[in-house]
Amino acid sequence: MPASTRNIIHLDMDAFYASVEQLDNPELKGRPVIVGGNSMRGVVSAASYEARKFKIHSAMPIAQAKRLCPHGAFLPVRMKRYREISNKVFSIFQKYTPLVEPLSLDEAFLDVTSSSRLFGRAEDIAKQIRAQVFAETGLTISAGVASSKLVAKIASDINKPDGLTIVPAGSEAEFLAPLPIKRMWGVGKKTQATLALLGVHTIGDIAGISLDILEQKLGKYGRGLYHAALGLDERHVETEHETKSVGHEFTFDTDLTKIESIRRELLELAVMVTKRLRNQQLQGRTIILDGLGLILVVISYHGTISIGISSCEQIVPDPDNMAECIACSLDELEQAVNLAASAGEAGGQPSLQKTSGETTDSLKTFHDASRALDKAIESLGD
Repeated sequence: MPASTRNIIHLDMDAFYASVEQLDNPELKGRPVIVGGNSMRGVVSAASYEARKFKIHSAMPIAQAKRLCPHGAFLPVRMKRYREISNKVFSIFQKYTPLVEPLSLDEAFLDVTSSSRLFGRAEDIAKQIRAQVFAETGLTISAGVASSKLVAKIASDINKPDGLTIVPAGSEAEFLAPLPIKRMWGVGKKTQATLALLGVHTIGDIAGISLDILEQKLGKYGRGLYHAALGLDERHVETEHETKSVGHEFTFDTDLTKIESIRRELLELAVMVTKRLRNQQLQGRTIILDGLGLILVVISYHGTISIGISSCEQIVPDPDNMAECIACSLDELEQAVNLAASAGEAGGQPSLQKTSGETTDSLKTFHDASRALDKAIESLGD
């Protein structure tokens, strides 16, 4: 194996939220468990493997999941508990390497290239981590071991649940070739349909297509897809990610159609978003407000201001007018389900930044006072 070969492990907890619920309540073992709540307006956050037999999956509307599996156990999200388990799991990861890139509460990349002298080969490290996670949490985790992030991630999904898949360096293209193109990271239904017209159904088929044709059909993405099909991925494990947006959203049990109720929820969303901004000492410039209907039509309000956003009043300077505009749009759609507000980015350009000394004295005083008030409220409890 070349000295420059990297050793990457992708680790992914198996049906994490649902597995935690089965762990905490043994009566649920063997039963279809759907995490996301009972609200007909909600969506599935996680489904146990028993529930997946009924074709239930994450992001599916709860109403649809109940039609597919009416006898399933529908449970609310317990994020505090999931974070508790996640912290234990990531503490185990950190014992083997400081190069840990979290993708979510239950998933991460580890670069163990420099860990072999202490813990052995990458596959041995993966085995140790899996055993330790089970011993300390009672939960299973699947792992993929490869020389790149792309291949390691695909590998970890091959033998789920509780699986370990190892792809030796130099065999990446051979490993990927027979797999369906939907296994490729970022290949959605639209791209699948485009490739199908070219006779492409497996990852190996992609590698057999002319690069010029792929670029003609898919633009720059075609070149990246061609290299990915060969198992080429030079991305490094990144331990830190820049925060590009901060947001909050609610899903309501009943439609919001009254201006006063929309106004109240707008202000609540603004309070939650700006509190998060202040906690991270961030300011934003772009405000995005979305209302999502059941027919997946999005009503959007975008606004950009010249000074940093970190207060409720900046996000919703005129709640009555904004609420009225939303209500008019909802009248046209005859829908009202979701409202979400964020101070983040628009058009792909990052607009979050750390609070700096360049802020005007009056605005800095206001920000400091707001953070002090946040702490005072927290000390009193929710």
